[in-house]
Amino acid sequence: MIIRPALPADAALIAEIYNHAVLNTVAILNNDTVDAANRAAWMEVRQADGLPVLVAESDGQVIGYASYGPWRPFDGFRETVEHSVYVRDGQRGRGVGRQLMQALINHARAKDLHIMVAGITAGNEASIKLHQSLGFQITAQMPEVGQKFGQWLDLIFLQLRLDPRDKP
Repeated sequence: MIIRPALPADAALIAEIYNHAVLNTVAILNNDTVDAANRAAWMEVRQADGLPVLVAESDGQVIGYASYGPWRPFDGFRETVEHSVYVRDGQRGRGVGRQLMQALINHARAKDLHIMVAGITAGNEASIKLHQSLGFQITAQMPEVGQKFGQWLDLIFLQLRLDPRDKP
């Protein structure tokens, strides 16, 4: 498996992974699927802004992807990012998410960012444990802020301090 920057040619497989999560999980609290053109445009904007879109590739197939972007649109949050990581159904539990996360964390540290935030739907114990094993700490749980599949969903926030600075 290799971790590399996403290419426009990866857009269709990234869309497949995203759409599976939309249709079958509460990992993405969105009801709308996307197409390859949507993901290509998303990647283009992210990458033009210097933000990573990384893919995990195995045997020539994209089996996961990850990215981060601004946590909030205000200047005071400019060194805090929120990330997403998704692994193709059938490929989970094999270290794909861990490798993508480690690459994202390294990228964020190289950019001198300070905090990385994860918002994970309560009940997604595998993702919470993965993040905790990488040093993320649970900082908040917000009851019933989301909904999908006819149920209220809690959102758990975790964060990782990327550097030791006491002041910006």
